Amino acid sequence: MKLNTPRWWYRRDRKHGTVLRMLLTPAGWIWAAATKRRLARGAWEDVGAPVISVGNLTVGGSGKTPVAMETLRLLRAAGVEAQALSRGYGGRLAGPVRVDPAAHAAEDVGDEPLMIAATAPAWVSRDRVAGARAAVDAGAKALVLDDAHQNPALKQALSLVVVDGETRDEEWPFGDGSVFPAGPMREPLTVGLARADAVVVLAPTDVKTVDPELMAVFGSLPVFVARLAPEAPPPAGPQVGFAGIAKPWKVERSLKAAGCELVDFAPFPDHAAYSGGELRALADRAAVFGAGLVTTEKDWVRLPPEWRARVASWPVRARFEDEAGFLSLLRSHV
Repeated sequence: MKLNTPRWWYRRDRKHGTVLRMLLTPAGWIWAAATKRRLARGAWEDVGAPVISVGNLTVGGSGKTPVAMETLRLLRAAGVEAQALSRGYGGRLAGPVRVDPAAHAAEDVGDEPLMIAATAPAWVSRDRVAGARAAVDAGAKALVLDDAHQNPALKQALSLVVVDGETRDEEWPFGDGSVFPAGPMREPLTVGLARADAVVVLAPTDVKTVDPELMAVFGSLPVFVARLAPEAPPPAGPQVGFAGIAKPWKVERSLKAAGCELVDFAPFPDHAAYSGGELRALADRAAVFGAGLVTTEKDWVRLPPEWRARVASWPVRARFEDEAGFLSLLRSHV
């Protein structure tokens, strides 16, 4: 059974979840030690093509998949045959397999690879090395790894760390710095940043300037600011929104900021597999308000086919403030 992300994870002060945090801290020590050991024992295989890792330091909610998609778009527009590689979280296929949006569903390959495959070649493989070799054999000249900062299987030409830039309402992307499950961190902040070549801060669309205190955390690392730009306005009229991502409250906030007439919002756990009962309950709730249903593109690809016509997808894309500078960084490593 999946649980919603605890919002207190993203509070810097320790007033929230104090007892639970204390009880879970020893498990966090074990998690951090296991990650450190796995990285130290990594093979870091060279598969004959440059690998760009797009990862994060927390267990989710930073926006790494939109950044990976934009990285692919920029490279391919520059003439580089870049292809995506993912573990395929939530999918049943072990791979290596190239994702075919016309033949595969989210339960086959995972929701994120299915999204990526709509715009660029994407592969899923639980064995990252085997997947990378399959992609290279198929013509890939560069690989973009989604969620691989803590995976030591492949030698990386460039390691990007994506950070959520939301710091309003007492939020902080790293919480109080505690490692999972006592907090959101996959590893201690300084340890994770030491392996990064650059940071991408995904800033809120309705905030002009990134918090200077957050920018100072990254020291001398190059930092690029990106924002999620909607591909279209939210659907017109009253809407009931829902999302099963690591930080569903960000979707609610973004819909409102984009002018959506949001009358209700339902959060679900990350990668939630929506049951018929849950979807019918959402439809009943929308009927009460005479509203439509709207969700993220990532959630929409997980819906049963018969529900996709009844729910509006609201796709967004990452766009960089300094696109030319970011592309220059990519090209210097590819």
